Amino acid sequence: MGLTIGVDIGGTKIAAGVVDEEGSILETCQVPTPHATDALTEAIAEAVRTVGAGHHVEAVGIGAAGYVDEKRATVLFAPNIDWRHEPLKDKVEQRVGLPVVVENDANAAAWGEYKFGAGQGHSDVICITLGTGLGGGIIIGNKLRRGRFGVAAEFGHIRVVPDGLLCGCGNQGCWEQYASGRALLRYARQRAFATPENAQILLSLGDGTSEGIEGRHVSEAARQGDPVAIDSFRELARWAGAGLADLASLFDPSAFIVGGGVSDEGELVLGPIRKSFRRWLVGNQWRPHAQVLAAQLGGKAGLVGAADLARQG
Repeated sequence: MGLTIGVDIGGTKIAAGVVDEEGSILETCQVPTPHATDALTEAIAEAVRTVGAGHHVEAVGIGAAGYVDEKRATVLFAPNIDWRHEPLKDKVEQRVGLPVVVENDANAAAWGEYKFGAGQGHSDVICITLGTGLGGGIIIGNKLRRGRFGVAAEFGHIRVVPDGLLCGCGNQGCWEQYASGRALLRYARQRAFATPENAQILLSLGDGTSEGIEGRHVSEAARQGDPVAIDSFRELARWAGAGLADLASLFDPSAFIVGGGVSDEGELVLGPIRKSFRRWLVGNQWRPHAQVLAAQLGGKAGLVGAADLARQG
């Protein structure tokens, strides 16, 4: 199969791109993300039609944030969109006249990194995305592992603290409450409120109050050496690395790939994650250690991965 289209559904925009067999994006377009379900389906179709004009496209892959069934056709549940058993494949196929594959967005990003990014050369890879929440994907034996019902690798909702912080999923103590962009912001605000004298750079980037701190401020302040911002990244990394150590006990991959917006800070976060991973890895002195690698494709991973998964049918 030649050219396919990958679609990445974001909170504010839908990105679509024509992708070739080498993972190169030939053309892209974006449309705003509507809130109404029917309007969202039409917006996806509009993006596909727009970007595909002038190209001989053979299939479409859609990365959706939510639980996707084993047939890769129906979104069983989406936490941020009003999709409940939504037959997305059928609806989009009717509008664009092309075969459609629906995939969990984190799975699509994981596949993109495995096939065309940091995972090249590895057959057993676990990917995590440290964004607003925490997502992931499992590639074992060169295959994307979705589980019996298609909803595997929801790593962010592994409960790491019994009766811990309330998560948006309804449970308490989920991993993403301690290792995610949302968690990083909470750490920074709490620390800046408790010790403002150590957060002068961080506070100066906002309105001078802990409540005025935004995620971008934490990153900028850390780059400028703000102690509270740096310590907040270290706290996130401590939880992320400990979680990777647990995943190593489950899957024993040769590499972990860390993506998502938080990972854009490079060694500021990856170095401490590796340190925490080694600290909590069971039998760490006596066993091989998986590599902990930075994702390479950035925000394009989900689009490229979805397009390639569509190529496989």
